[in-house]
Amino acid sequence: MAEISTENKDGVYFIAVNGEIDAGSSIYLDNALKEAMGNGEKKIVVDLSGLNYISSAGLGVFISHLDEFKLQKIELAIFGINETVKQVFDILGLEKLLTIVETKEAAVETLNG
Repeated sequence: MAEISTENKDGVYFIAVNGEIDAGSSIYLDNALKEAMGNGEKKIVVDLSGLNYISSAGLGVFISHLDEFKLQKIELAIFGINETVKQVFDILGLEKLLTIVETKEAAVETLNG
């Protein structure tokens, strides 16, 4: 099960994901991203430091929004990926499609830079 929390701070919309994202819980991540887009957010940071596992359905959530992010000129940065989850992102080549950094500070700097 996944726990998703959101916070808007200094013009950046933060989404923190804890637990596991699988086919059943990927809808929560999808809803958090849709809410951010619906609110007109232009800078989104996703904190995956509490994520233990992500399935292809969870990865599909990020992929499904890539075109919409471009259309709406939304910048997205992801940080805190553990080694196991990072391997899944790397296998699918998502590090080429998404901005993935090590820390929260680096994510904010990337979006504000």
